Amino acid sequence: MIACRVPLALLMGFGLLTTPSGAVTLTNLDAEPFTWTVTERGERAELTVGAGQTVEFCSDGCFVIGPSGDRAALMGNEHLEIRGGRVRIK
Repeated sequence: MIACRVPLALLMGFGLLTTPSGAVTLTNLDAEPFTWTVTERGERAELTVGAGQTVEFCSDGCFVIGPSGDRAALMGNEHLEIRGGRVRIK
């Protein structure tokens, strides 16, 4: 499992500056799968993104918890990528 080093202030600040539209796009550029716990509309689920896979989720905003326990609030319009074990805004 990849350690999540999400720059929480960056993700949260980015979300506050934008308006919700669409969904979060998360692309895993690493060779290992990546798993987040996602809470959306009061429902909690595990989201695993395989190596090289892109997924969309969180159309109305959500909270995520990474493998290392880092937490972030997403608005539903971010484009993120996993590279070198880190989640970054694209």
